[in-house]
Amino acid sequence: MEAVLQNLRSTAELLSVVRTEAVGRWDPHTVDRAFQWALYCEHLHARFQANAAIRESMEKQLRATNGVLRAAFPGHTDLRFADLSRCQQLLLAGLLGNPAVPGPVLKRLFCGSGPTDAGGGGCHGNQLVARKSACKVLAAMATGPDSAPGPEAEVQGEMLMERLGALGEAGATGTFLDSWLQSCEEPSTVCPVIAAALRRRGPNHGPAEGGSRDLLLDWSQINETLLQTMCSTLPSGHLAGLLRDNVAFRTVYRGVLRGWASQMVFDVGGGEWVRAGAAVGVSFKTLSDGFLLLLGVCPSLREDVEQELNVLKVSDGDFDVRGLSVWGDLLLELRKDSS
Repeated sequence: MEAVLQNLRSTAELLSVVRTEAVGRWDPHTVDRAFQWALYCEHLHARFQANAAIRESMEKQLRATNGVLRAAFPGHTDLRFADLSRCQQLLLAGLLGNPAVPGPVLKRLFCGSGPTDAGGGGCHGNQLVARKSACKVLAAMATGPDSAPGPEAEVQGEMLMERLGALGEAGATGTFLDSWLQSCEEPSTVCPVIAAALRRRGPNHGPAEGGSRDLLLDWSQINETLLQTMCSTLPSGHLAGLLRDNVAFRTVYRGVLRGWASQMVFDVGGGEWVRAGAAVGVSFKTLSDGFLLLLGVCPSLREDVEQELNVLKVSDGDFDVRGLSVWGDLLLELRKDSS
């Protein structure tokens, strides 16, 4: 029992240290070991929560340890027996909220492999996924299967927003986001995470998080290929939810659609508009579906969008024959849909 109490004391100390500058010396192996200790304490909670005698001993140890840590670490938050059931979550929150965490550790947190409860691979966010999956399933039942990213993306989006909130200013967030994007083997895999982060809203998400969303959206616009990939590959339900929940993204998305259209040329042989020579290939159907999706989510934009397309059509010669102006052909598609 003495060994158990010593390990409990060590983990409580670990959860205090994780919020200090000392984590600047951590490496991925250290963070893996930290999660193993956190998981160990979750097992202790599950095993002894119904054993009154052992639980009392553990609570006594925690009270003594909290007293020592309060003296050593200003702002220390006491660790209670009930908190042991979510030690990994507390550890993850501490790491994400600490600007001193080094880049390799952040990479491990977001897209590396590490210990999980089942002993397999996967990022440490999987522990949060397991806790929140039931809520995500219920949400999907209420809003449709394609209305939101999967639980992994939702949790990683939450992790991302916590990290951006900890960094707090444009230069630091841009550096972190650039590093995150470069560390991913397939850049397209970050698109659902960005979408989930940009959708976050609600009474518990205050002005600071709004500022982080703005910084994330600004960074996405600078990374033009990534933004276009996100707009062209996300399922329509994900895009619709993002357009509904993030007003600023509507303007950005509309600009992406306008940019795609301006680069379209008519393939006489194929009888269709194509976007040739671009990093992200987009068909005319994808383009027109994008406009229809935007107007479906935001009907109040229809008049303004149609007026803009008509002005551009007039600048092309105001032809009403298909294949002569991409703007005219888009207008025909929108008006056909509204008739």
